[in-house]
Amino acid sequence: MKKENLIAQLEGAKALSSQVDIDKVIELLNQLEPEIEILKVFGITQDVADNIADKIERTLDYNSDRFVDVDSAEFELDYNNQIRLIEVGVYVGNIMDHVTATLDSFVLEEDAEETEEDVVELERESDTTLTE
Repeated sequence: MKKENLIAQLEGAKALSSQVDIDKVIELLNQLEPEIEILKVFGITQDVADNIADKIERTLDYNSDRFVDVDSAEFELDYNNQIRLIEVGVYVGNIMDHVTATLDSFVLEEDAEETEEDVVELERESDTTLTE
């Protein structure tokens, strides 16, 4: 039984008599269905994850010349006169800019707005159930 049905039954009983049987009210309250809050959980499929990873990899590969700070590179002369790279800095900000831009290309603006509206509507529903 829903809350609205219980209220309607109590209003009907009130119209017939000013007294309501407490046992009847307790019985009706026990028949109330628990309020169910549905939470939407969003995820991505493996195909979408693979597509995102592939696109990020291609973007980073295409722009790789902008990620290494060649001025910070340190070398060492190794066995058999081989030059070995010891350390080199990377521009993490540049890398993250490309990763973020790639991820942003997968965001659907319409869904984001609908999700915000759903959350606002859910909050409004929660507020009304608390005050009733």
